[in-house]
Amino acid sequence: MTIQAPLNPGTTKTGSIRSVDADRTAARRGSGSNWPVTIVLIICALSVLVPLYVTVTMAFKTTAQSVDGNAFSLPAPFSVDGFVQAWQLTDFPRAFGVSVLVAAITVVGTILLASFTAYAIARNWDRRLFRWSFFYLLAAMFLPFPVLALSQVKLTGLAHLDNPIGVAILHVMFQLSFSVLLFTAFLRSIPAELEESARIDGASTGQVFWRLVFPLLAPMSATVGIFAFLASWNDFVMPSLITSDPALQTLPVLQQMFQTQFSNNYNVSFASYLMAMAPAIIVYLITQRWVMAGVTQGAIK
Repeated sequence: MTIQAPLNPGTTKTGSIRSVDADRTAARRGSGSNWPVTIVLIICALSVLVPLYVTVTMAFKTTAQSVDGNAFSLPAPFSVDGFVQAWQLTDFPRAFGVSVLVAAITVVGTILLASFTAYAIARNWDRRLFRWSFFYLLAAMFLPFPVLALSQVKLTGLAHLDNPIGVAILHVMFQLSFSVLLFTAFLRSIPAELEESARIDGASTGQVFWRLVFPLLAPMSATVGIFAFLASWNDFVMPSLITSDPALQTLPVLQQMFQTQFSNNYNVSFASYLMAMAPAIIVYLITQRWVMAGVTQGAIK
């Protein structure tokens, strides 16, 4: 009969304390701040927040305050004369409506066309035609609009699309490559067995896409939509070259004309910039959680 010696309680307690201390030390090391990265992020944040602060303060100043050479001072008193003048001089409601029309067509067209294309490519990747079509679209990402500007201006003029509709169509075309890339990566994370079960139940390809696949693409659709909206809303080069009627120009183009003509009225200029930036900022703040969800799901799955 073998009798085992009892364990030393002091040794067990000491080992437990050491283990807890080691865990706490590792946790402190893991939660330590990365100061170089933090400093870089602070600088990047300030590079955005400081100009935004100047824009807001200058927009609410009077004409005399806006030219006193102190851009960082608070408006005293607050004045909305800059917004009133910008609203009248730029015909803001009309320009805003044109910009909304172009952006809406761009967002809807990009989501629909890119999702159709990505679905066909992702589900027929083993076929050479679809695989090379994907590579062709990726190659188009390296062709910016300024390189093709002269040919696009000529073609839109011949097709009588030298108007906001033509600008929206070109926005969709130039957003297609990047959007197809995002949708294709996301579609590969969706199990093909879901579609096979729907086909066994008698669903056609169109029914499978609209009733099963497209609802699952909602996070990535939000991501593609916000990227397309921001690119369309902030674009200056394409509308200025394509649209022949000055009365149908978008907000960025009108602001450039406005700045050239009324360069001394800084409060009016900054008020116009703030009114143009507000929709893009509001849309991004509302949809940012869906944008992040789409990007992370497409990258992880």
